[in-house]
Amino acid sequence: MKFTATQIAGILEGEVEGNPQIAVHKLSKIEEGEKGSLTFLANPKYTSYIYSTKASITIVNKDFIPEQSLSTTLIKVEDAYKSFSKLLEYYNQVKNNKVGVESPSFISESSRYGEGFYLGAFSYLGENVKIGDNVKVYPNVYIGDNVTIGDNVMIFAGAKIYSESIIGNHCTIHSGVIIGADGFGFTPNANGEYSKVPQTGNVILEDNVDVGAGTTIDRATLGSTILRKGVKLDNQIQIAHNVEIGEHTAIAAQTGIAGSTKIGKHCLIGGQVGIVGHITIGDRVKIQAQSGIGRNVKDDEVLQGSPALNYGDFNKSYVHFKNLPKLVNQISNIEKKVEGEQDK
Repeated sequence: MKFTATQIAGILEGEVEGNPQIAVHKLSKIEEGEKGSLTFLANPKYTSYIYSTKASITIVNKDFIPEQSLSTTLIKVEDAYKSFSKLLEYYNQVKNNKVGVESPSFISESSRYGEGFYLGAFSYLGENVKIGDNVKVYPNVYIGDNVTIGDNVMIFAGAKIYSESIIGNHCTIHSGVIIGADGFGFTPNANGEYSKVPQTGNVILEDNVDVGAGTTIDRATLGSTILRKGVKLDNQIQIAHNVEIGEHTAIAAQTGIAGSTKIGKHCLIGGQVGIVGHITIGDRVKIQAQSGIGRNVKDDEVLQGSPALNYGDFNKSYVHFKNLPKLVNQISNIEKKVEGEQDK
């Protein structure tokens, strides 16, 4: 795909300085720009590169005034970084705008889908599946019975969506995601053996939820496992049965959340955090990476450690953790001195 400076300026509501007909077909960093590429300048630290870049087009802020001659065509906008991000989003929309049903694939006669639908090869749609407009389902995707999917959803290759799951509008589900697998429900009997507890609930993803590659979200035992609107999950996260995650909470990779825990709105949870089941975490909570959460957490707390402490308390304590060997030696020396004086 090729775009001219005039076309790009139209998308970004910008102004062209240079050749309006010059075309680009790829993106690049400003320091690695090549002929036919588009780049941007937002950080003043990289200003020197604009005079040497070979990129055909560079997006800059409107207040940028060159101090030397330029070989690159400029597109001036209010905010170069935001405009470049907008262009990336537009590029992805164009690139991913596939339509049609590839073969071989299976679509149940009772399933329905809207306009602009794409289904990649070797995919499966079960009974009574309902899919909205502009949904893109890439190859090797399984969608079970009675699943509902909204508009403008992207489901990448190899994802598995079990029966009864509900996916809202504008969601992105990456490769290897499993939504709606059984929760970890077993009960021991008198012989010490485990019997399975049927998992009869479902998973609900509200609008604008992103689920990273390899993440698993278990169905509820009863009721629903729920991710509220705007939740963002990184790769390789485990969400257990009956968990509820509040609006616009973001969770980094390899975090595990045990069953029936409720997490509030606008929380930030670092990588490799472990959260026990049946607790409540408030709104706007920040949890540092590798922390272990074993208690209820109030609104606006910042936690670190395992078990997690208040972030400030942890940092103060860490100073003493590092000095423990010295403190032990000092105590030993004092004890020896006291014992020596007692022997006199």
